[in-house]
Amino acid sequence: MTPDEILSRVLYKDQDVIVLDKPAGLAVHAGPNSPDHLELYLGPLAFGWAEAPKLAHRLDRDTSGCLILGRHAKSIKRLGRMFEHHRVEKLYWSVCHGSPEGDSGTVDAPLLKVSGRGQGWRIKVDPAGQSSITDWSVLGRGGGLSWIEWRPRTGRTHQIRIHAQHLGCPLLGDAYYGPDPETMTRLHLLAREVSFPALSPSKDPVRVTAPPPGHMVEALRVCGWREDTRPS
Repeated sequence: MTPDEILSRVLYKDQDVIVLDKPAGLAVHAGPNSPDHLELYLGPLAFGWAEAPKLAHRLDRDTSGCLILGRHAKSIKRLGRMFEHHRVEKLYWSVCHGSPEGDSGTVDAPLLKVSGRGQGWRIKVDPAGQSSITDWSVLGRGGGLSWIEWRPRTGRTHQIRIHAQHLGCPLLGDAYYGPDPETMTRLHLLAREVSFPALSPSKDPVRVTAPPPGHMVEALRVCGWREDTRPS
């Protein structure tokens, strides 16, 4: 990304935090398969300070939307405590194959990370796994798809993707947990909103909403979304 491109993705900024609209397809940090990653492009977000902001949490490579950055060491530490004590509320949108029964509910299904020979790792629902709970509600349906809002109470790897599969409506574009491992469709998962207490006592709580990325717009429209839809 160019400096102008990363700056255009700033959704919120104060003296402590930045909330960035992370693009789909870009890992947030370096890894064996991630030589290109978001941390390479954070320099322009220093806004004249000595250091660039740092990640306060992470999003999967293929998930777009709200990503919180801390602008200094104290804010990173305080944000870490907020995540630890579940004071950061996260809301996601997805488009799914099919539709769950009913219009809302809760998935309470523990998740376990498993490894296979030569196949890397993946997550599955297993009683031996970690407690994983997600509240959901259907916002729209159409064309064999459903537009679902997810509010995770826990923060497990791939939690929404696997809970959607467990509910019988895997995410559109999910090559790992969806019905088509050869899909060329991007993952339809958006970190739609984050809200958390302001780090400065004199400020109001922070609530930030990310717009749907271009690759999700068509499917969302099929399910009834319009550009003038009010944030949740």
